[in-house]
Amino acid sequence: MRAKLTKHAKSLRQRPTDVEAILWSRLRAKQVEGVKFRRQQPIENFIVDFVSFEKRIVVELDAGQHA
Repeated sequence: MRAKLTKHAKSLRQRPTDVEAILWSRLRAKQVEGVKFRRQQPIENFIVDFVSFEKRIVVELDAGQHA
């Protein structure tokens, strides 16, 4: 199950929605308060859009869906 989620998360990273691409351009490379974010990260049985493990923040976007 974990390998399947990881593979699916990788495919989601390769084709982000427009909104995800815009937000990722702002979150990547520690641009927000020096906090590191990851995108399309498997956590338990879910794939979250963005996560900072350091600050314990998860960001989920509902504007658009992946095909």
